[in-house]
Amino acid sequence: MCKFVFVSGGVVSGLGKGITAASLGRLLKARGLKVASQKLDPYINVDPGTMSPYQHGEVYVTEDGAETDLDLGHYERFIDEDLNKYSNLTTGKVYWNVLNKERRGEYLGSTVQVIPHITDEIKEFVYRVGKKTNADVVITEIGGTIGDIESQPFIEAARQISLEVGRENSLFIHVTLVPYLQGSGEHKSKPTQHSVKELQGMGIHPDVIVLRCNESLEESILQKIAMFCNVKLDCVIENVTAPNLYEVPLMLERRGFSAVVCRELGLEAPPAELSEWEAMVSRANASKSRRVSIGLVGKYVGLHDAYLSVAEALRHAGFQYGAAVDIQWIDSGSLTRENIGEALAGLDGVIVPGGFGSRGIEGMILTAEYARTRKLPYFGICLGMQIAVIEFARNAAGIRDANSGEFDEQCRNKVIDFMPGQSDDIDKGGTMRLGAYPCVIRPGTLMERRYGSLLISERHRHRYEFNNDYREILESRGLILSGISPDGRLVETVELADHPYFVGVQYHPEFKSRPNRPHPLFAGLIEAALRYSEEKDGQR
Repeated sequence: MCKFVFVSGGVVSGLGKGITAASLGRLLKARGLKVASQKLDPYINVDPGTMSPYQHGEVYVTEDGAETDLDLGHYERFIDEDLNKYSNLTTGKVYWNVLNKERRGEYLGSTVQVIPHITDEIKEFVYRVGKKTNADVVITEIGGTIGDIESQPFIEAARQISLEVGRENSLFIHVTLVPYLQGSGEHKSKPTQHSVKELQGMGIHPDVIVLRCNESLEESILQKIAMFCNVKLDCVIENVTAPNLYEVPLMLERRGFSAVVCRELGLEAPPAELSEWEAMVSRANASKSRRVSIGLVGKYVGLHDAYLSVAEALRHAGFQYGAAVDIQWIDSGSLTRENIGEALAGLDGVIVPGGFGSRGIEGMILTAEYARTRKLPYFGICLGMQIAVIEFARNAAGIRDANSGEFDEQCRNKVIDFMPGQSDDIDKGGTMRLGAYPCVIRPGTLMERRYGSLLISERHRHRYEFNNDYREILESRGLILSGISPDGRLVETVELADHPYFVGVQYHPEFKSRPNRPHPLFAGLIEAALRYSEEKDGQR
């Protein structure tokens, strides 16, 4: 029988429900169990694909092309399992499915209501991920906080699932905040008590309470919460803010987290084998002696979550080389020809990540020019590759008005333009080139050296491409088209031969990076940046 774990949050948002769920997944997998994870999001958007990065953070893309919540990135990085379109559900998608069923007459004329029709749709989704993956345990994170109006149908669906599968096959974990009052010098349990009371009023009695705090709690607080919230004492587990995100599973395991979950679910499993994870965390914590400074030049740097997977992939590569990666967040809109040298001075490498729209583009182009001409390691992802192509066309191939059709529809030399089948006339949601696609690597290139293979597969999210009309002229001026789609139609990667590391890729490699297995292209950037830093120090 598949077991179902539901993770909810209370008091305030941003407590780390996603990290708690991801950590539990890692711990249960380390015990030899097959784990599937999913996120239920209360917002009414069908998916986050059309949402502003300032509102939502990054959009995480799965292998099968689903645009999902960024917490799925945590799940994949921690559990190291590819997720899919059954791993993220929004209120919008639920109502979309229910209304389409109603239009097709599938409810046989019934009055369509939240209960049972909306909750049945949610339940079907939760059950489906377990069946599709043949999982021993399905971990479902419920977005938002308890008491939010929009999350109530998801809470009700979880309650119904618990009744249907039996309490012995379901478990509720509630993550709450335990604040510390500086004035009185004490931690307060009352917010947790009120949050649990709210949850109990909705028919759910949490089995495990995870307490988010900035420092270790007194035993009396744990005992008080156990008594007033009606849970076993060892089921009250503190989650102290960790300096390194990847320490959280180890910290929770020291407090018996997975043992408690297995006991409450009646799962017999060997102790967690965490030696590889422990070694990775040790490398991460030891990477303080060497430092490397990477400039992340983007348009959404005001919210770091907009580039969450990119930042994590940079850190993963740092772990491999024993280096702490200092990310300098640079707003591309603030860059001009007058200040570009000062803005990028002191960096050991730059990365230009994905994005949409024309704002801040000229600053990115200046960044690519600076990196190309001064041999500063450069890595362009999606938009960052297109920026590299535009800059090269303007300044190395003499096409002074080169641009992208996305930024200037009237441009005469669109070196970047809509890919086949795309246009301004189609709907924006879920219509881009999404998910994993193969790419053929040109022998003898930096790409082949980094991947060690001539055929790769990476995840995409874009609707603009390299314009094939400009292949010949740009190649003749030194731009290497090092990765092409198997049918030869799409340019996937570009690079320069006379540069320590100048790479642009149309796909999103950050989605496949893992803390214990960094992506080879991010590892290449950090390796080149370390060499650049050493050479720079040697010249002083």
